[in-house]
Amino acid sequence: MAVYANLTVDQGATFSANIDVTDNDGDALDLNGYTVSGQIRKTYSSLNAIDFTASVVNPSAGTIQIGLSSVQTGAMKAGRYVYDVEVNNGGTITRVLEGQVEVTPGVTQ
Repeated sequence: MAVYANLTVDQGATFSANIDVTDNDGDALDLNGYTVSGQIRKTYSSLNAIDFTASVVNPSAGTIQIGLSSVQTGAMKAGRYVYDVEVNNGGTITRVLEGQVEVTPGVTQ
């Protein structure tokens, strides 16, 4: 079951977050051999998506990192979006994080 967490992203700024993935007992999930992916969409049914850069940064500690470039966040309109992040272990896909993203408007261009 995925953890629900809301994120705040500043429009036009680089975004990065580390996420600790745990198993059902609360222990760090060993992510050796896993890949990570995640997307943001305006709504769950939107055809257009923004892909997070996503990677496993510390497999034995169960730590993944997601990110967005300043170009990606600069192209997003201010407002609410939905997102999720999944890990893939040889075809077994598990959603580990989901929620809403609030993109706050920027002034500096």
